[in-house]
Amino acid sequence: MKYLVRDRIFGIGDDYWIEDDQGRKAFFVDGKAMRLRETFELKDPQGNVLIDIRKKVLALRDTMTIERGDEPLATIKRKRLSLLRNHYRVALVDGTELDISGKILDREFAVEYDGELLAEISRRWLTVRDTYGVNVVREDADPALLIAVAVCVIRLAEREREGGDGD
Repeated sequence: MKYLVRDRIFGIGDDYWIEDDQGRKAFFVDGKAMRLRETFELKDPQGNVLIDIRKKVLALRDTMTIERGDEPLATIKRKRLSLLRNHYRVALVDGTELDISGKILDREFAVEYDGELLAEISRRWLTVRDTYGVNVVREDADPALLIAVAVCVIRLAEREREGGDGD
């Protein structure tokens, strides 16, 4: 299933809807203003918090964490840098690792588990400006988690670019 995500997700305090490919409201992004660190909540249409996204404060490299129900779910950080593609690693608390690679700042990248595609993030399918799609490929994959992963990876890449580390 495809979801449409607005690029404005990273403004502190920004709130907006993520829609499915039928134009239905699927998730609500609640950017928490007035916090010392970046915090976002991903909610269902009824307002229930599905995922909390936070920038980890004490980390050598920029790191973001994803929590579900006040329990840690995943940690995301840069894996390595190559000339053409960015690589990030998502470490789930159960020991599972997801790999993210592609052109993060261009919104053209993939989320894989053990070489199998879970989701692809792309602007190619869309004509709406400042919007990218998250295509959840596997039926049994968790769309909220994969959207949260995309949000984190893009934010980490943008913070790195802002810090002058390049892409």
